[in-house]
Amino acid sequence: MAAPNPFANVRWIWKNGELVDFEKATVHVLTHALHYGSGVFEGIRCYHPVNPATGEGVAAIFRLPEHLNRLALSAKVYRMELPFSIAQIGDAIFDTIRSNGFEACYIRPLIYRGFGSMGVNPLRSPVEVVIAAWPWGKYLGDEALREGVDACVSSWRRPSSSTLPAMAKATGNYLNSQLIKMEAITNGFVEGIALDAGGYVSEGSGENLFIVQGGILMTPPVSASLLPGITRDAIITLARDLGIEVREQVIPRGLLYTCDELFFTGTAAEITPIRSVDRIAVGTGRPGEVTLRLAAEFLGMISGDVEDRHGWLFPVPPAVPAARLRRDHANDANDANDANDANDANGAEDAHVALDLRERRDLREPREAGEVLAAVGQPGRGGAD
Repeated sequence: MAAPNPFANVRWIWKNGELVDFEKATVHVLTHALHYGSGVFEGIRCYHPVNPATGEGVAAIFRLPEHLNRLALSAKVYRMELPFSIAQIGDAIFDTIRSNGFEACYIRPLIYRGFGSMGVNPLRSPVEVVIAAWPWGKYLGDEALREGVDACVSSWRRPSSSTLPAMAKATGNYLNSQLIKMEAITNGFVEGIALDAGGYVSEGSGENLFIVQGGILMTPPVSASLLPGITRDAIITLARDLGIEVREQVIPRGLLYTCDELFFTGTAAEITPIRSVDRIAVGTGRPGEVTLRLAAEFLGMISGDVEDRHGWLFPVPPAVPAARLRRDHANDANDANDANDANDANGAEDAHVALDLRERRDLREPREAGEVLAAVGQPGRGGAD
């Protein structure tokens, strides 16, 4: 039986400043990113937490400022000058979710080098931005949390930090991930675990990794050629909230076979227990106590059953009526002209865009106006998964 089409209900994709039909969101075959992997992206979750007291739910994006911050830093590493501000990209994410009528979904912003010239040098190709959203369930299977998954240690290593910067979520990095994933699936496993160039544990093909040994939670350090995930950072924070000791330390391969518990984390994977590695049972071969405590806390928070005490869920604001936007644009034009008649057309247009975005940010209750932009300006504690 064919798998259901996850994009069946996707009508709109945001591309370079406007929403376009799903079928029309295309690129030229000579697009630089298709040939050379010149792109950076994010994977973001929008949840639908329900207030237990009222029974009302709201679409809310998990740690949006941190995701946007990491997107901007990834682009910076690859010398990609963004044609839109991070605030505008944040608003475009809201537009994409609302236009498709989603309450909960996976969000994929992608910044890439478009059609301009061929050759390795990317600087002569334009930078383009697209945002897609679609419903996406459990990445590693619906039974993964209850049963755990079978993993293997991959024969493919993560590249060293002097080869590719793992801190940047670049499209080309995922060729290595594909090799890890295909090897695992071909050999009957759900996921692969990569070692770093020195032979120490790094991460999964698209997830971070945690080990529990004697009640202590351990995870490899950023120096192990891994992407420091936003969910990884959330789990570290929640563990400390629960009084669980956390250590970021080098982990030898052998500990994968002798630890008490083992689990993946990631935006797509959320929290996924690992029941075996290379067909050797992890602990009892079932999800362990620490794993289940952290999963209950994390899943309770994103569902609304547990208080969002860290302010990680960012509500999707309601749309601004078109008539109001037209009125505000007209008022903004007059204000801009009165303030400075010497502004040229481009300057006036920039003023209109900025005012429009500020007005729209004011609607994001219960957040304060401009909070996304302010948060993005702060150093992030983690990257995205």
